[in-house]
Amino acid sequence: MTYVDGFILPVKTARKDDYIKAAQKMTALYLAHGAARCVETWGAGLEPGQNTSFPRAVELADDETAVFAWMEFPDKATSDAAHRAVWSDPDTEKLMGDGLVDGQRMIMGGFEILLDVT
Repeated sequence: MTYVDGFILPVKTARKDDYIKAAQKMTALYLAHGAARCVETWGAGLEPGQNTSFPRAVELADDETAVFAWMEFPDKATSDAAHRAVWSDPDTEKLMGDGLVDGQRMIMGGFEILLDVT
């Protein structure tokens, strides 16, 4: 069954181009280690909700934009192996370092697809 890793993270709005470059490199790594699909989206028109929302969930600052991303894998075992391989590479942390992403405020989790209609 297809397994999805989903992420919501804050990125400095002024560093959108830097994030795109880093995401392209990360995507190449994950595809090489078994991901079937990688998608990165840039928040557009996200408003803080009364109780919760994407901006509130990651404590978005005025100079940040929320990114919603996901990767699809054939199964959880492939996802786990890909994460181990990618994050054991010392260059991986450099891609997202330098204040590009605040991992402390990133939300991530794994999911099994219930419905997929096109």
